[in-house]
Amino acid sequence: MPLLRRSQLAALAAALLAAGCLSAPVAGAEDQAPQGCVQPGPTLRYLVVFDKGTAEPDADAQVAAACGTTTVYYAPIAVAVATSPDPGFAAKIGPGRAYSAQGEAWTSTGPSTRKKADETMSAASLLTSTETVPTADRSGEQWDMRMINAGQAHQITEGDPRVVVGVLDSGVDPRHPDLKPALDPQLSVGCLTGKPDPSVAAWAPTTSPHGTHVAGIIAAADDGKGVTGVAPGVRIASVKVVDDDGYIYPEYAVCGFMWAATHGISITNNSYYVDPWEYTCANQQGQHVVTEAMRRAVDYATSQGVLNIAAVTNSAADLTQPGTDTRSPDNAPSHGVRQLGSDCAVLPAAERNVVAVSSVGSDQVKASYSSYGLGAVDVTAPGGDVHQKPSNNDNPCVLSTVPGGYGDFCGTSMAAPHVAGVAALLASMHPGDTPAQLTKLLNQQAKPVQCPSDYDLNDTGVQDAYCSGYASFNGFYGHGMVNALAAVASGTAPKPTTNAPDAPTTTGSAQGPTGPATMSQQQPIGPEQLAAGQ
Repeated sequence: MPLLRRSQLAALAAALLAAGCLSAPVAGAEDQAPQGCVQPGPTLRYLVVFDKGTAEPDADAQVAAACGTTTVYYAPIAVAVATSPDPGFAAKIGPGRAYSAQGEAWTSTGPSTRKKADETMSAASLLTSTETVPTADRSGEQWDMRMINAGQAHQITEGDPRVVVGVLDSGVDPRHPDLKPALDPQLSVGCLTGKPDPSVAAWAPTTSPHGTHVAGIIAAADDGKGVTGVAPGVRIASVKVVDDDGYIYPEYAVCGFMWAATHGISITNNSYYVDPWEYTCANQQGQHVVTEAMRRAVDYATSQGVLNIAAVTNSAADLTQPGTDTRSPDNAPSHGVRQLGSDCAVLPAAERNVVAVSSVGSDQVKASYSSYGLGAVDVTAPGGDVHQKPSNNDNPCVLSTVPGGYGDFCGTSMAAPHVAGVAALLASMHPGDTPAQLTKLLNQQAKPVQCPSDYDLNDTGVQDAYCSGYASFNGFYGHGMVNALAAVASGTAPKPTTNAPDAPTTTGSAQGPTGPATMSQQQPIGPEQLAAGQ
C-alpha cells in the first residue's frame, strides 16, 4: 500500500547473511546440538502458537525440544518467536503450530538480486540531505486536510498529549522539526526480530521515508512551518515493523501490537499487509499460524484499550471476491495462479477489531489503486490519486514529512493515518471510551459518500470497478469520509497543557524493553547521526 510495498529489496539470502542468520556448518556443531537435532542452516525465524494459558517455561521447553531457541514469548496470547537452524523444527514442534515467513520468502525468491517494488506512488523527488529542513509554510498545499476539515477542527482542539498513536511502519525520523514535539522516544521500539528493542537505532528509519511520511499526516506540528497533521497535539511512537528490505513479517506485526497493548498506546496505524502472502489463507497449514497469531495479537491489543487502523492495500481488488493471486509470496516470479477462497484475507485490515480504510483522490472518488469491497471497508480518507488533479494545481498526492524535508506520496498508506489522526482527536474528546465506542463514533460521524455513477477511469467504456451498497454504507467508501471537525465537536475539548505527561507504566508480559524507487534516494540514518541529533 504505499502500504509499504516495498522499499528496495535485496534477496533474502543476502539479507540473512548480512544479519548473521545464515549458519554454515561447523566442525562439531552436530555434537553440540540436542539429540536428534541437525544444524545445516540457515537459521530461520518462526512464529509459534501454543494452547492458550501455556506458561513461559513450558513454551520454552517445547521450543528447545524441537531444536529451537525462544527469542520472545508473549504469554497473554501464547505466541512465541523462535529461531532454529534445523529444517525439521516446524514438524517437530507439531503440525500447524509453527511457520517461518522468512523461510517462505527465501525459498520463493532464491538467491537473486531481485528487488521488491514499493507500492507507494511518489510524485516528487525526496531530499537527500538531512541537515536542513525547509521552513516555508506549505499547509496551503494540503488539500487532504481541507477535505476532512482538519483546519476547522484545530480551532477547537489539536488533540490531547495523553493520546499516543503508534506508527507501526518503517521508523519515524526523530530529527524532523515537524515531528520532534510529538515523537515520544520512550514509547518507541524496533520489532525486527519479533522482540521489542527500545534503542533509537532499532526504531529510527534507515532506508525508507514511509513511516516518517505517515507520522506527519497524523501529528506534524502546527507551527507555521512545513505541514500540519490531523492531530498535532497528540503524541506518536515509532514502532518499527518494516525491515530494510521492505518486508513486514507477521512476527514484526505481532511484536508491534503487543508493544502497543502493554505500553499505553491509544491507537495504532498500520499502513501495510503482513508478508509473505498478500492474502493469508487460514485453511492452509503454515498460513493458519499467521492468521491465529495475528488475530490473538490484535484482539489482545483491543482488550487493552488500543484502537487499530489499517489500510486495505493498493491492489485495486474487491477484497470480498479476491479470486486469484499471482503476486504471493512477495511478488516472486513464476508462482503461477493461486486460487483464493473465503478463508483468505489481507491482514491486518481484515481483522475484526481493525478499522479498514480505503483511499480517495482530490475529487473524493475512490483512488484507482485502492482495494474495496462491501463490508471490507469501514471508512475512507484522502490518499491521493494521480488521475484526480486538485483544482488549484496542487500535487495530486499527499504532502507530508520525509527525512530531510517533505514529499508527496499516494496510496492507502496515506489514507489510513488520516483516520488514525481523526481517531486520536476522538480519543482526546472522549478519554474514557473503549475502542468499540470510538469506532462507532468514527463511523457515525463519517460523511456518507455515494457510489459513483460512472467509474470508467480511462474512458474505455468499461467500468474499472463496481461499487455496491448504499450512500450510507458501500464497498468503495464504507460509512464515508472521516470528519475531523465532527470528531472535536462531539465531546469536551481537553484542557491545554504545556508538557506531555510521563510515559505510561509498562504492564503485561511483553519481553521488553526487553510507487517508486525514489525511496532509494534517501540517505540511511546511522546510529552515530541519531545520537548526535537527539
